[in-house]
Amino acid sequence: MVFLTLQKSQKFLASSRQVHKTAAHVVARSAPEETVTSSFASFIHAVRPEHLSKIVRHRSKRMILDSIGVGLVGSTTHVFDIALKYCLDLYSSVAVSNVYGKPGVKLSPTLAAFTNGVATHSMDFDDTWHPATHPSGAVLPALLAASQMLPLNSKPNGLDFLLAFNVGLEVQGRLMHFSTEAHNIPKRFHPPSVVGTMGSAAATAKLLSLSLTQCTHALGIAASLAGAPMANAATQAKPLHIGNATRLGFEAALLAARGMEANPFILDDISGCSGFSAFYSIYQPRPLSTPSDHHEFLLEKQDIAFKRFPAHLGMHWVVDAALSVRNLFINYAGSFSPSLIRTIVLKIPVSKYINRPFPNSEHEARHSFQFNACTALLDGEVGLSSFTESSIHRQELRELLHKVVVEHPEDNAANFDKMYGEVAVLLKSGDVLTGKCDTFYGHWRKPLSRESLLKKFRSNASHVLPDEKVETIITMVDNLENLSDSSHLACSL
Repeated sequence: MVFLTLQKSQKFLASSRQVHKTAAHVVARSAPEETVTSSFASFIHAVRPEHLSKIVRHRSKRMILDSIGVGLVGSTTHVFDIALKYCLDLYSSVAVSNVYGKPGVKLSPTLAAFTNGVATHSMDFDDTWHPATHPSGAVLPALLAASQMLPLNSKPNGLDFLLAFNVGLEVQGRLMHFSTEAHNIPKRFHPPSVVGTMGSAAATAKLLSLSLTQCTHALGIAASLAGAPMANAATQAKPLHIGNATRLGFEAALLAARGMEANPFILDDISGCSGFSAFYSIYQPRPLSTPSDHHEFLLEKQDIAFKRFPAHLGMHWVVDAALSVRNLFINYAGSFSPSLIRTIVLKIPVSKYINRPFPNSEHEARHSFQFNACTALLDGEVGLSSFTESSIHRQELRELLHKVVVEHPEDNAANFDKMYGEVAVLLKSGDVLTGKCDTFYGHWRKPLSRESLLKKFRSNASHVLPDEKVETIITMVDNLENLSDSSHLACSL
């Protein structure tokens, strides 16, 4: 574990924050100037709350609320239970940090971050950015846990918390722009396990007010803790990618705060000795400018996608297309009757891990174009109950899946900003009913309304919290900038 005792850690980190805030002299070796890595460290160290625009504050608070909601409902899943039992059984430490959906249960800060990260991604219900990653789940659990770790006289306020959250998003987004590979649906590494770990380290470093040199080393340490293969998508192991990203990035910041050092050129493209470039075959790093009077965060230019149902983002295109076909079918035949269907054609991008003709588990079903399209056709909706064992294995759905044919049009790129979903139902009569979706409701081009986002949050959170607490969290996130002690948010969970 990183801390010898909680009390010692609290004193050490409180001192670290105080040193930063009073601008006291720090005796430490400085990272080399004029490198990509040092530019990122300078940004983390220098960015201030006044750099957060009204749009960035609004969008990031929506992300925080949604992420808490999916984490709360995720605390009802089997994979979350496994992770929680693992932490409770195998680790003994001073427990100070809350666990999603489990009042009275506390864990050590980094394990609470891990467990809450697993909950957030347990249903694949968390937000998605472009280039593709799940940014909130990799950052928020670490910040919630860290806010409870610090002593009362050194608690970050809500604005500090919001700034640290946006630092974590910004670092993830900037790193994703280092490679053109990152713009497409991934094949090798699951993005949040890579950039999410770095974002967590950056966010926690900011919240703990680490020095410039410590921020540099936190990034270097985090790079050695990053990465998870795409082969574990559609398995119970995939939520561990988010849990590990938020936990290990947190630990990287704590280790840097303790004096651990790492390569100060970790983000730079050094010939013959790969740093962060090891995760990409194409890598073109760019410095991140140190903010002066103004900084335009990526979140201001690129909004986020929020999911309406718990499945891989790609499923939302085929579901909306299938729902439009279902409406045409009902207008055509008076009701939806699978017996009238000869063939179902799905026109989708090439992406092996979400092309699953006959899924056998909830995690495979959440990553199956075929399953989600057929469920939407059959039921007229996709929701939490769609991924139960009984729903997955029902006979009428299996019969529909056998009628599916997949096509991959050349113009349908495996890219969340360019792809589309098309569903064509060929009837035995010879008629064809077709629906196409190029932008689903919840995509960054068609964002969820506040009403829709609150409806999702209330629905998710009410699975584990009473209505009064649900409304308290909404109010707290809405007024996060005015919160005097950000740990109150974590305590409400």
